[in-house]
Amino acid sequence: MMVLITYDVNTETAAGKTRLRKVAKQCVNYGRRVQNSVFECILDNAQWIALKSILSDLIDVEVDSLRFYFLGNRYQTKIEHLGVEKGTAVDETLIF
Repeated sequence: MMVLITYDVNTETAAGKTRLRKVAKQCVNYGRRVQNSVFECILDNAQWIALKSILSDLIDVEVDSLRFYFLGNRYQTKIEHLGVEKGTAVDETLIF
């Protein structure tokens, strides 16, 4: 399933800046960045549970925010994009 993850991490403190980097790093491990704090991730149920657990442990629920949008398996019909495309699509093959 396609999950769109957005976050807002308070960076007024050094700890907040550290949390921001850690959240971004985990999201990069599971998907691709499409905007500064927005990631598209194709996940199975086990990956979703693991990622949600990791991210919820990283944030401070008093000052940070995470949002998850579930676009399902037929996500191609639910996404419209205008402008410059960043990087490789999350569902394309990447060869190193």
